Amino acid sequence: MKISLITVTYNSEKFLEDCIKSVVIQDYHSIEHIIIDGGSSDGTIQIIKKYNDHIAKWISEKDEGMYDAINKGMAMATGDVIGILNSDDMLASSDVISAIVTAFEQNGVDSVYGDLAYVAQEDTQKVHRFWKGNSYKRSRFNFGWMPAHPTFYVKRSVVEKLGGYESKFYTAADYELMARYLYKNKISAYHLPKLLVRMRTGGMSNSNLKSRLRANRRDYLAMRKNNIPFAFLVSILKPLRKLPQYFKKVIE
Repeated sequence: MKISLITVTYNSEKFLEDCIKSVVIQDYHSIEHIIIDGGSSDGTIQIIKKYNDHIAKWISEKDEGMYDAINKGMAMATGDVIGILNSDDMLASSDVISAIVTAFEQNGVDSVYGDLAYVAQEDTQKVHRFWKGNSYKRSRFNFGWMPAHPTFYVKRSVVEKLGGYESKFYTAADYELMARYLYKNKISAYHLPKLLVRMRTGGMSNSNLKSRLRANRRDYLAMRKNNIPFAFLVSILKPLRKLPQYFKKVIE
């Protein structure tokens, strides 16, 4: 089973090397790492070229935002399974991809997701928040649940059938895609109880109250599109469900 990993960059020189190294050290070798750069003007391209032997494909050109760039990467992917690894983030250990492959093979599912740690930018061993996944139940979407998107791996055949990210949802495009795949189209999923990604803090949707309200509005629209009942109420529950994550800092 070949895994396509897509990383989107734009002036990402500060942390990109950590991201690439976390892929290089994997004990599973059928990995196609694709980097889509948005036309960086810092040292990002030099870092990409430094690791050229470990990167299957890369391009650098202007895009219409992160999700447009991910869609470009998906179109270039040839793997059986596609995952996203943000340029600031790292696979949490050297056996992450092999564990994901085993989960796909043993459970015969369309998608796999796992656990996520939000870590300090300069000290990635310092955990601010821990997103422990739940076993998969489609009905959890009715109560604002979603898998941790950076840990979400899905068969390429599903992407080709159901389409990529819809950029018009901006920061909620990841939620919309997973709701479309898992809730509306009922693809199968398995929760791998393992820390898959260390994600540096500083996301786009939660930086202040205005951003959070805007994100809620986009979540609401994504829920309506994918027929999730009581979308307004669920859009309020969705961020509230994340509060316990601030008290789950123990990584299993």
